[in-house]
Amino acid sequence: MNEGSTRRTDVLRASPPMFESRVLDALSRVHPVVPVLIFVPGIAFLAAWSLSKVSVLLAIALAIAGYALWTLFEYWLHRIVFHFEPEDGLGARLHWIIHGVHHDHPNDPMRLVMPPAVSVPLGAAVFALLYLILGERYAPGLGAGFFVGYLVYDMMHYYLHHFRPHGRLGRTLRERHMRHHFQDDTRGFGISAPYWDEVFGTSTRARRDARDERN
Repeated sequence: MNEGSTRRTDVLRASPPMFESRVLDALSRVHPVVPVLIFVPGIAFLAAWSLSKVSVLLAIALAIAGYALWTLFEYWLHRIVFHFEPEDGLGARLHWIIHGVHHDHPNDPMRLVMPPAVSVPLGAAVFALLYLILGERYAPGLGAGFFVGYLVYDMMHYYLHHFRPHGRLGRTLRERHMRHHFQDDTRGFGISAPYWDEVFGTSTRARRDARDERN
């Protein structure tokens, strides 16, 4: 590896401090095992709660529905919130903290999963909304599936950045996500669920196919 590529690798990997406060900056850097340690017990609790309210089959159906709900949430959160990019001021600063730093330094292993300071309040708000709408009979099962989806997303995101999948599916997912980072960040918003890009017309494959036809 030459010196230029080494410098580029270092830039992609080592993100700068987000905050002047060392405490706040430390909270923005998260080991990928942290979401597992936090959310697996929560998922187990919600699953047990769901089974205490409904039959096994209905609990499974609710979990599947919750997982599907997550995939839509993931797509639109990434597309609408993470890629809302004000040009200056507080909005620009917030965008950089929320997602911009990841695009500037996509290989920093400590900034590839969502910090608990964000994921826990956001997860609590989502579950509170589910509970308010659906009550204690259905909300726990949906919540369990939703948070399983979140963990799949976070772990897959880390995996796609730091490993080279050997299977066809894994290679395709990694290729799509790398295109989002390095070719066109207006496409490829679904990480664990890329089929929503096909549904909503933001597939990186569609852009590539159109380019190939022109050539």
